[in-house]
Amino acid sequence: MSKNLDTHHWGRQTRRRFLGQAAGLGAATMAAPYLVPASALGAEGNVAANDRIGVGMIGTGNQGSGDMGAFLGDNRVQVVAVCDVNREGPGYWGGSVRGREPARKRVEERYADDKRSGKYKGCGAYADFRELLAREDIDAVEIATPDHWHAALVVAACKAGKDIYCQKPLSLTVADGRIMADAVERYGVVLQTGSQQRSDRNFRRAAELVLNGRIGKLETVECGLPGGRPDYGKTGSRKQPEKVPEGFDYNMWLGPAPEASYCAARCHVNFRWVLDYSGGQLTDWGGHHPDCAQWGMGTERTGPVKVQAAQGTFPPDAVWDTATDYYFEAVYRNGVKLAISNKLRGGVTWKGTEGEVWANRGRHDANPKAILDSQIGPSEIHLYESDNHFRNFIDCVISREEPVAPAEVAHRSITICHLGNIAMQLGIDGFAWDPDTEQIVGNDEAARMLRRAYREPWGLPG
Repeated sequence: MSKNLDTHHWGRQTRRRFLGQAAGLGAATMAAPYLVPASALGAEGNVAANDRIGVGMIGTGNQGSGDMGAFLGDNRVQVVAVCDVNREGPGYWGGSVRGREPARKRVEERYADDKRSGKYKGCGAYADFRELLAREDIDAVEIATPDHWHAALVVAACKAGKDIYCQKPLSLTVADGRIMADAVERYGVVLQTGSQQRSDRNFRRAAELVLNGRIGKLETVECGLPGGRPDYGKTGSRKQPEKVPEGFDYNMWLGPAPEASYCAARCHVNFRWVLDYSGGQLTDWGGHHPDCAQWGMGTERTGPVKVQAAQGTFPPDAVWDTATDYYFEAVYRNGVKLAISNKLRGGVTWKGTEGEVWANRGRHDANPKAILDSQIGPSEIHLYESDNHFRNFIDCVISREEPVAPAEVAHRSITICHLGNIAMQLGIDGFAWDPDTEQIVGNDEAARMLRRAYREPWGLPG
């Protein structure tokens, strides 16, 4: 799958080079990458199909299906192929029917609207991601599969020279996350994680207030996430083994995960309640609120030194085994304590010696209220500004700048939740953590849970 890095990487940059040159890209800072204006792309911002960023979708069930709409709405992009191990079937959000064929049809209907003939049949549809990655007309991919597939797909996409939009959480394990972040750096690709709250001005504004001392010295941060195991796919009653539906490659869906009998409750949107594939609500939301917490703490490229006070509830079930209630604390070198639980106020609350700031999707608040009137001066800390997560990714595919939610940052954020899950699964209070070596200190059993074995023939370097 891999080729010579230099010739493969630069030999494939036709569309990216074109758009970069068309926009007249100049020097740009990491804090604010150059945004390509529509006027630089021709009349009414239109780009000829052959000169657009070719995008392939890997995983078109739940989040991938929704995300695809954002790419279809960006005239710098051409969705040229979709991939999913399920041809078409139910079990997705609200029991809806999705898969690669509904995705293909949606793509072709969208681009047919742009044709005088009203017809378009140019979207490829694959069951095997390797066929999609082999296409030379694909510059970037979205990876929107269950979490247990993320690492193998990201590494394969890096080797193929594709830029990547990877849904959150970035990884299933700490070791996987480190391999992914290293691969992105090694192969020089752009990776945006689907932690879209970094493109929400409310979280950005709240984090800037904290970083610029408007609440005094930061002491405690609280993240309130959802709990439970909601039956999103309307398949929760089907936990006994049954026949695999026609058109669904269940063995490929399992991929690197352990062998398991098929049942409807195990797959599609409800995969997140099985520890072999995900980490429950804690990791499903770990790429959101804890990520923004670290943004405002100024610790987005490091992590805590200790996990403590871990408590998790794991109700017995035939298939679903993730925590339904959870609480733990992550303590940092400077003494700041980050608490994560489904029992805390939803969103992120930063508490300091002179006040507190809270943010959630679509709003932010402060106590005292006067904090909200504070202006961030030109010489103070200004965070990376993005108001559209998908457009920011394409901007960076063109400019080659780092996006607002890069792999290293996403890895550090979800690591916190992986550590909390490890402590809760072992039923222990916590352990020491070295954020520099990314190792658990003094507990060999916990340390072994930083990685998992891959089912053959799948595997990762290291």
